[in-house]
Amino acid sequence: MTQAFDAAAQQALLETRAEAALALARRRGADACEVGASVDQGVGVSVREGEVESVEMTRDQGIAVTVYVGQRKGSASSSDASEASIRDAVEKAIAIARYTGEDPASGLADAELMARDMPDMKVHHPWALSTDQAIELALACEKAGRSVAGIKSSDGANLSTGEGVRVYGNSHGFIGAQRGSQHSLSCVLIAEDAAGMQRDYDFTTARDPQHLLDAEAVGRSAAQKTLARLGSQRPATGRLPVMFDPRLAAGLIGHLMSGAAGGALYRQASFLCDRLGESLFPEWFSLSERPMEVGAMASSPFDGDGVQTRDNVFIDKGHLASYMLSAYSARRLGMQTTANAGGARNLRISAPLSERGALLSQMDRGILVTELMGQGVNGVTGDYSRGAAGFWVENGRIQYPVEEFTIAGNLTAIFSGLVGVGSDIDTRGSIHTGSWLIDEMTIAGS
Repeated sequence: MTQAFDAAAQQALLETRAEAALALARRRGADACEVGASVDQGVGVSVREGEVESVEMTRDQGIAVTVYVGQRKGSASSSDASEASIRDAVEKAIAIARYTGEDPASGLADAELMARDMPDMKVHHPWALSTDQAIELALACEKAGRSVAGIKSSDGANLSTGEGVRVYGNSHGFIGAQRGSQHSLSCVLIAEDAAGMQRDYDFTTARDPQHLLDAEAVGRSAAQKTLARLGSQRPATGRLPVMFDPRLAAGLIGHLMSGAAGGALYRQASFLCDRLGESLFPEWFSLSERPMEVGAMASSPFDGDGVQTRDNVFIDKGHLASYMLSAYSARRLGMQTTANAGGARNLRISAPLSERGALLSQMDRGILVTELMGQGVNGVTGDYSRGAAGFWVENGRIQYPVEEFTIAGNLTAIFSGLVGVGSDIDTRGSIHTGSWLIDEMTIAGS
């Protein structure tokens, strides 16, 4: 393993470096300055077919400096947080600022918005795992999957564990720091029948290693998902109800938030431009963020501008209630920051939930989508077209796997056509949701 990571010492060092950069920027004539610094350390293990493929030790650090000279902005960064590198970054940032055009929206977030409530988010849980123990867990995961009858081979199991510290400071006198950790284990398996080979996977991830699923359970689940795809057929072309697996439903929420992001809005590059207050979803559906949720994947008391985070409601009873804004994008739009510099944190839905079987019965005939391919989403128009794989549903029951087809629609129609949300909530990421049943989409198959 790499040398022990002393998070407290690293935090103190980064805070000192940030304060030094801010002081130097003032001395060099900057009217304002902000600094972001981070250091991360981890280990990753990859095994395949019972053999160790790789063991990777990582340690990354960096610092980014942004200065404001009047309404001119300059930024520079370095992968080295030494005093010399920081001095060089500050001087380069100031030199850049003197040659850039004035931007009335540039500058720090207002001082009165800086975070003051800085509780421990309980997101830092180091894992005292030796390299041998990491390899053992990855091998156990893969072995459990390979031992399931019908599995032909493995595409590998991977275990990663890491922790880090990030610090943000600005010339308002704000210095904020947060320590964090993330651990994960995944397995990809291969099965084959007369129709050809199929591949699928499963994974577990958590801030706290004690919350990871059992390694062998992950392997067995990956095997069952892989075997379920054998005998895949191509569905007929038509318009049918579509149910998105929870992981893919979270992706739909991601597209929504991309459209609600201030950067896309002030560039007029979003399908949600000028739609604040409009009805997008059924009135029984709401979506909010909870950035102060203890122990969650994206918790933080401050955003990328140092602004105090808070609960925000983005969809309120079906209506677009708020955009997702940083200080800069808010100024460009003539609005107020929503403390979302760096994105949304811990998105949660509020909706009546149905068991997965009940949603399938409600669908009656259609497709359950469990995998998407390609990047066919137009953020400007909302047009949506993705390659997909999943399962054909008839009379409310899964009949057989399907693949090599495309699902298409428009995000506005998809959102308004949401007819049910599953109770099968996937909590592994920062977006928590169950399956989504959409009333109708275009299927391009055989």
